[in-house]
Amino acid sequence: RGYLDNITAIGPRTVGSPENEVLTVNYLLEQIRAIQRESTAAHKISVDVQRPTGSFSIDFLGGFTSCYANITNVVVKLEPRNGAEHAVLSNCHFDSVPNSPGASDDAVSCAVMLEILNTLSKSSEPLQHAVIFLFNGAEENILQASHGFITQHEWAKSIRAFINLEAAGVGGKELVFQTGPENPWLVQAYVTAAKHPFASVVAQEIFQSGIIPADTDFRIYRDFGNVPGIDLAFIENGYIYHTKYDTSDRILTDTIQRAGDNILAVLKYLATSDKLAKSFEYRHGNVVFFDVLGLFVLSYPARVGTIMNYITAAIAFLYLSKKLLQPKTRAIHNLKKLFTAFGLTLISWVCTLATVLIVAVFVSVIGQSLSWYTHFYVSVFLYGTAAAAMLILVHTLAKKFFYKNMNEQYLGDIFFDASLMIWSIALATITQMGLCSAFICMLWVAFPLLAKLMIHKEFSQKGATMKFVMMYMLGMFVAYLYMMYLSWAVFEMFTPIMGRSGSEILPDVVLAGFIVLITMILSSYFINFIYLVKSTKTTLITLTTVSVVTLILVCSGIFFPYSSDAANPKPKRVFLQHTSRRFHDLDGNVVKSDSGIWINGFDYNGISHITPHVPEINDTIRTPCEEQAPFCGLPWILPIHFMFRSVKNWYLPAPEIFPRSPIHFKVLSKELMPWNSVRLSFEVSGPSHMSLYVRPHEGAALSTWSLGDGVPVASFGGDYFVFYSHGLQATPWSFWVELTAPEKHSDGIVSLAIAAHYFFGEDQKSPQLYALLERFPNWTFFSGWSCTYDLFVF
Repeated sequence: RGYLDNITAIGPRTVGSPENEVLTVNYLLEQIRAIQRESTAAHKISVDVQRPTGSFSIDFLGGFTSCYANITNVVVKLEPRNGAEHAVLSNCHFDSVPNSPGASDDAVSCAVMLEILNTLSKSSEPLQHAVIFLFNGAEENILQASHGFITQHEWAKSIRAFINLEAAGVGGKELVFQTGPENPWLVQAYVTAAKHPFASVVAQEIFQSGIIPADTDFRIYRDFGNVPGIDLAFIENGYIYHTKYDTSDRILTDTIQRAGDNILAVLKYLATSDKLAKSFEYRHGNVVFFDVLGLFVLSYPARVGTIMNYITAAIAFLYLSKKLLQPKTRAIHNLKKLFTAFGLTLISWVCTLATVLIVAVFVSVIGQSLSWYTHFYVSVFLYGTAAAAMLILVHTLAKKFFYKNMNEQYLGDIFFDASLMIWSIALATITQMGLCSAFICMLWVAFPLLAKLMIHKEFSQKGATMKFVMMYMLGMFVAYLYMMYLSWAVFEMFTPIMGRSGSEILPDVVLAGFIVLITMILSSYFINFIYLVKSTKTTLITLTTVSVVTLILVCSGIFFPYSSDAANPKPKRVFLQHTSRRFHDLDGNVVKSDSGIWINGFDYNGISHITPHVPEINDTIRTPCEEQAPFCGLPWILPIHFMFRSVKNWYLPAPEIFPRSPIHFKVLSKELMPWNSVRLSFEVSGPSHMSLYVRPHEGAALSTWSLGDGVPVASFGGDYFVFYSHGLQATPWSFWVELTAPEKHSDGIVSLAIAAHYFFGEDQKSPQLYALLERFPNWTFFSGWSCTYDLFVF
């Protein structure tokens, strides 16, 4: 706890700032030396401060190239007295995003690692392998320090596995959300050693699908180091992740203790495991893993899962075939009835989805999006009740008009079979796709089928008796309990993300879609009850009333999306950049210049809730797109332009800024190369964070450059984006680009722009920016800085 408080007391730790490069590094070295002095004779501790320079391309956020110079890593190796050939790596990062103390992301992980280093070093038992602790100083700059370590540090070659400690929220349980690639023995190590396991292959497959706009150092170790590992993250309370509220007092001691217990146990297990030395022998095969209510983890090889899934699906299809052939003479009739029930179930799902999404789009269009962001129950009352009501309505109408005077027990039976058939098809399909998450479908086939076989006699008797209902519920219990548990985790993770997913995605549509999906899953084996009960009128009226009343209240604006509650804030995120822009022509003359505060609201609501407080930020100052410039001529810090429409950001005129340490951009040379190519060489010096934007003109093409592996990677939209950062005492940034060009190019062959971002120090906030931020309501979290933007044509 003391480590965590001391690191966060330093304040925001942005790459390049004295807080990150000097104060935090010195603090870590002091603590490590103190641990070194106390360690037992069984261990040897080596410390190294690495300051790497390098560059790489990454397909994250649509693709861009990342360059870094003189950033900082603090590396500690704990090994047996006579050394060790193999090592396990534990990784945290001590840097933070600007304007956040970064307690959960990721100071708490570094505090946990210091404590683990302390505990292991005092043990009298020597380890079999080395443990390398990497305190990396540039993760928030999109994974730069881990790249510098794994590609350049001499100790990196000995690493056989890693544990990466991250955060996507503030506190709570740390979730294992990525493992591998392959290497099932690593999951087994976590399952065996972790004292409080919390892991899900579902989280892994969601994260790796790319639908969450985030990435971790796991990717760098996997892709550039070819090392397998385990990725853990705190996922609770993502509302205040990357904000000023990510403070140490919000992280409970229990959280730190729990994480420490788990990671110490797993590291110790790996550092004494024979498998670590021969990890390549155990690398094949994926693994299905999931925790059962946080009590223990079940894991088994994916190939075993595939066999289990296909056997379960086959038994279900066998059961259905047997039912269809009773009696044989009515097989065609039975088949028709089953497919009718199957079709009606699908129709009810489509109608439910369509209805709820129409409500969600309506709520978004009238400007009441995210009404559930602070009050989650609103989404359940609005979309959950509407989904349940629509499902019941479709089947009630089918019962009344389509299945007139038919035996209720027979209908109940046939709709159970239809649900079983849907789940069996889903199980076979998802297994065929190679997804480990198919185990969920397996639960939804195996347990209901078992329940059905157990109470078969009850099903065929008159009336849905209490005994029948109880036995039926008991049979479904495992599948339902696990699904509710999983749904909670998904909502816990996804609801806060909707507040930072940009202006392009309708959050209400996403959340409503999730709620419909979960309603469909949870109701799939209860549809048959609609046909077994006498009337659904009361249920329908109740659900519809709740939904309609909630909709009226939402439309009235009574549920304000954001909250400044000190104990549980749910702020609106706003980014403001006081920008001065200059556009140069082919001769180097400034043809256009302007200055303003560029404003981005990080969610679908834009700034509609802020306008009443700051009237000059309104729809008359929408940012125009400079069509001839890359990325619309805007100083994006990262290539996230695809998450925002230009109609959803604003440009408030403001005086020009004059940074005390301005950017210097020099053209070193222009050379004619073979094959109609032109090489342009540049030198740039400026603040710790800069963005380079390149757009070849029509007919020209960017063929190679001195960055990354030499192959330029285009971003969304076809422009090229380079993110650059440096630590202290970095030399000027030199690079070249090579273009192939046609003979005639009177308007130049390339537009190249450079933005300098001032994230800390005296240049960070202008008086105008300070004055504007003072007027923002207290339910906003704003991240503000100054930047300059220069566009050149060559």
